[in-house]
Amino acid sequence: MLSISFAAKPAAKATTRALLVADDLALPEKDSFLALAIKTAAFSGKKNESITLVHPQGHLVILVGAGKASAITPALLEELGGTAVAAALAAKSATLDITATLPKGAKVDATEAAAHLGFGALLRSYRFDKYRTKDKPEDKPKLKTVTISGVAPDKAKKAFAPLQGVAESIAFTRDLVSEPANILYPATLAAEARKLAKLGIKVEVLGEAEMKKLGMGSLLGVGQGSVRESQLVVMQYYGGKKGTKPVALVGKGVTFDTGGISIKPAAGMEEMKWDMGGSAAVIGTMRALAARGAKVNAVGLVGLVENMPDGNAQRPGDVVTSMSGQTIEVLNTDAEGRLVLADVLWYCQERFKPQCIVDLATLTGAIIISLGSHKAGLFSNHDGLSAALTEAGDATGEKLWRMPMGDEYDAMINCDIADMKNISDGREAGSTTAAQFLQRFIQNNTPWAHLDIAGVAWSKKATPLCPRGAVGWGVRLLNQWIARNYEK
Repeated sequence: MLSISFAAKPAAKATTRALLVADDLALPEKDSFLALAIKTAAFSGKKNESITLVHPQGHLVILVGAGKASAITPALLEELGGTAVAAALAAKSATLDITATLPKGAKVDATEAAAHLGFGALLRSYRFDKYRTKDKPEDKPKLKTVTISGVAPDKAKKAFAPLQGVAESIAFTRDLVSEPANILYPATLAAEARKLAKLGIKVEVLGEAEMKKLGMGSLLGVGQGSVRESQLVVMQYYGGKKGTKPVALVGKGVTFDTGGISIKPAAGMEEMKWDMGGSAAVIGTMRALAARGAKVNAVGLVGLVENMPDGNAQRPGDVVTSMSGQTIEVLNTDAEGRLVLADVLWYCQERFKPQCIVDLATLTGAIIISLGSHKAGLFSNHDGLSAALTEAGDATGEKLWRMPMGDEYDAMINCDIADMKNISDGREAGSTTAAQFLQRFIQNNTPWAHLDIAGVAWSKKATPLCPRGAVGWGVRLLNQWIARNYEK
């Protein structure tokens, strides 16, 4: 991972420097060459715009547009740090100095600004290339160190430390989502989760025999067509007051989703290796909490299965009995994530009695039709929880949009031969009926939110904070939500 350091002054021999410039085009330091270059170059200072110039003194200068100075936030500074790194990578720079002097009118503390610039730089430097064996040395990234200058080093380093732990956890999450399904399947994903024990997290793994004894027919039915054994991973972190009920995170972990007997089209099926994005976000968040020593009690549970269509696979029309005792007619085996979550949600409540539950799942294609790749769908039975999650999403850039729920939608999954069916009869409100299904497994009005992240877990183009591929979506959001609401 990229090395981030802080300094009072720019390095004298930095090969590349980055300066933040607002839309008024005022430079943070006097430089006649740069002043002239800005006047003649097509650079307007809008957010995340960048231009790379060769300075007469022999180094490169990257001008990074910050937009309106008064609108600069920590989240935007993360993007600006990422934009600077992306430009430095494109220029094949070996070192980068980002001057943390903010444009006049910015309202962010200098120390906080430096920490978030470094955080964004780390996130954008991520690369998953372990299976690329023919890359030439000149094709690999040369950027190894980034210095954030113009700040009190000790203060900035202290402010950056918890963010670094979060960045490392996001990289860990992206690694999990990026791995191919022949490498990452339920048992090996559970093994990755076990590594969190080094950070003080208690990790348990339940196999199929244990889940069968618990009556998890809903989850087990999904994985019965695979030679890979299904797993349930339980992670416990206690950094808060003794006796305080935990916050619960639950993740869908379908390590590969063919659709089962209701098989998906071949085109694009390779992308279904990231149908475990919800579980990766939960594992990554638990790692982030432990890495920064969060003062909270939290549990993370992920149901891990592989959905395959062999001779033992679940059939459309099968009826399964969930751990709750409720029966489900499986009309479509490709609506499998909700079947996994149903048993994990119930087990979580039975065992831990959490104060609230948030589940994350790449659950429906319908949410992509609704919201595209810009926001995740939020479904909840609790206004306060919804508001807190939305606020955290706005602060981190991992944004949510609350979607409707209600009795009229719930009635759409009523069933003639079982307590419910796993899909409605038509295509209408597919994401909402999936959420209504999950809500049937929430006990005693426990505050609960379901985040449908199908459109945001994977990016088909590079962003200021992420190269094309796995986003690690949800770790920043959940970390922020917990820090603001449960660590007071």
